Amino acid sequence: MSLIETKLTAARAVATSPQSVPDTIAEGHARLRLAVASLCGTDLHYFSHFANAGFVLQNAVTLGHEACAYVIDPNGSDLAEGALVALNPIMNCQICEACLRGEENLCTNKKFPGSATTVPHLDGFFRQIIDHPARCCRPVASDVDPRHLTFAEPMACALHALNKGGVNAGQNVLVTGCGPMGLLAVAGAAARGAKVTALDLRPKAVEVARRVGASHGLIADDLDNREIENLFDVVIEASGAIPAFNTALKAVRRKGRVSILSNIQMRAAEVMLHLIMLKEIEIVGSFQFNREFEEAVQLVEAGSVDFDTLVAATFPLAEAADALELMVSGEAFGKILLHGDER
Repeated sequence: MSLIETKLTAARAVATSPQSVPDTIAEGHARLRLAVASLCGTDLHYFSHFANAGFVLQNAVTLGHEACAYVIDPNGSDLAEGALVALNPIMNCQICEACLRGEENLCTNKKFPGSATTVPHLDGFFRQIIDHPARCCRPVASDVDPRHLTFAEPMACALHALNKGGVNAGQNVLVTGCGPMGLLAVAGAAARGAKVTALDLRPKAVEVARRVGASHGLIADDLDNREIENLFDVVIEASGAIPAFNTALKAVRRKGRVSILSNIQMRAAEVMLHLIMLKEIEIVGSFQFNREFEEAVQLVEAGSVDFDTLVAATFPLAEAADALELMVSGEAFGKILLHGDER
């Protein structure tokens, strides 16, 4: 059977075709075969609009930046042939001030696959053969489930938001929005020993949040905000909705912290900024991750999170378009996975 790759050619249009693999591998890269990839909100925005957060794609591109893979050619690196590796998609320059501070997420010269932020665009991971920097491949034990390992990248993003929020054991934490990233934030906070409350418009999403670690679940339409005012040490905003951000400002205690995990879309809206002043709230942004990638891989290796509950659906790689359409529908509660290598 021939190798395949997928390309987003326009909004809501994904082409699947035979993959042409280069004869040579770039220095410092290893050749990999996709095991499992997962869809995220960035893929959703590119699929829906051919753009994300103001970055417009200039040409067709392979989406995907959450994946794990098997090494088929180490190309002189320390990686072992056949090893299962988690893929860190941040290809930072290692020499700018941000990199030297250990903040690779803020690298001024980084490359990132499946995104319009890198020009020319780099193809992402929704393809069977991937050449990726060996230093960005984290080997794991052979008994690690690749379906779980594909969560390493999004879990790292969630953990970064938790770290920016200062989430620790014993704290009362509210997560607003129980999409895939919100659910990972719930699971990560619960794994740290925090008491987590999950809030969403959708009862089924809240139900999943309860199953992965939330002590309490709240349905937005049934909520009187006065019931949760000033109750939480930290709020993780994972919905991207201004009303939820306003709820976060009400719910966080005085001198508490709100960590923004979501990509709040640009639109006109009234924000209750006066509460930030009156309650001395700290608002922190959270973008990608740094050392949290290693922390996330260790969580996967330890089996500390019920990733099976977080899987909403699985598709073969050739059906990536159908997987993206399901994500657009909003009917999937959790992560949608793509299988590339049926071992």
